[in-house]
Amino acid sequence: KDVQKEREPHIYLSKEEVKEKIQSYNSSVTDKLKMTLNANGVYTGFIKVQLELCRPITVQSSQSQGRCAHSNNETAFYLPDGCVNTLHISSTNTVREVIEALLKKFFVADNPAKFALYKRCHKEDQVYTCKLSDREHPLYLRLVAGPKTEMLSFVLREHETGEVMWEAFSIPELQNFLRILDKEENEQLQILKKRYAAYRDKLEEALGGVWKPG
Repeated sequence: KDVQKEREPHIYLSKEEVKEKIQSYNSSVTDKLKMTLNANGVYTGFIKVQLELCRPITVQSSQSQGRCAHSNNETAFYLPDGCVNTLHISSTNTVREVIEALLKKFFVADNPAKFALYKRCHKEDQVYTCKLSDREHPLYLRLVAGPKTEMLSFVLREHETGEVMWEAFSIPELQNFLRILDKEENEQLQILKKRYAAYRDKLEEALGGVWKPG
């Protein structure tokens, strides 16, 4: 069950505590994605972000793949569900910067304001999610939670329907989305027509058997 979780208070760590946590973190890493502490106190490392996008994204046409609708030099298409990407970031990078870097990596032309980064935690057979604020630092959260994704994972989603900033979409983007929706609506309509036509045939066949003379 995916349950909304309240944001936990930020715990500030001393330089010595950060050093100790990084050493503990690196000793537990199994995928070689370790953290590095620099002399200035800033540390770098890796986070994995799972993409759970319901709406199509807009990219340059030359970079697009999958089911799409074209408009000028841009293409709107759906990313595969559950796609995971790894980013190398620093402890100073904010959630907003991580979202921007992730979209840039996928050549996404959409406004970063359309998206939100969530943290997902497993506890007592339940899955808790919490939307992160733009100013939070994902690598710090990764360090505190440790390297196990069962303890903490990151998810990129669109803002909830009521939060969508429609003014952030360009006219070509909206036109692409409408084309995709029209295509999907027509496909669903054809499926329904075939289903009810099959029902009608079976009913007519049954009625023919009941009223058959003799």
